[in-house]
Amino acid sequence: MLDRAWIAAHIPHQGDMCLLDAVHDWSAEAITCAATSHTDPANPLRTGGRLGAANGIEYAAQAMAIHGALLAGSEGQPRQGYLTSVRGVTLHAARLDNLPGPLTVRAERLSGDANNILYQFAVSHADRCLLEGRAAVVIDASVLSKEQP
Repeated sequence: MLDRAWIAAHIPHQGDMCLLDAVHDWSAEAITCAATSHTDPANPLRTGGRLGAANGIEYAAQAMAIHGALLAGSEGQPRQGYLTSVRGVTLHAARLDNLPGPLTVRAERLSGDANNILYQFAVSHADRCLLEGRAAVVIDASVLSKEQP
């Protein structure tokens, strides 16, 4: 299991914005992480004293970033990725901050190439799905802008 210190050393999200605590499982196709930051009153995503369920998309995006870092391995630095769209998102809860205990964050790579990846993601709590959807990630967007005529 990889802990929060390892995660913070391998993704651009730092300090309180590093939302995930551990990687429980991963393969070339998928990753499963755990998070408890949703219960922290100082969570930077909170607004109006609450953490809405749509913020789970950021948790999933960080799992995708960790997945990219793991796939890059120790041989290379992971390239910067950008969440470019989310589709088919279904919220099965109104908020995250009122749930005790860890969240489970899962992302599965559905397709992709060197610069574009499509993930399916889900955030759950105690076997209850809180939100799910798909996300498109562009890796190294500067390369894409250079390809434009």
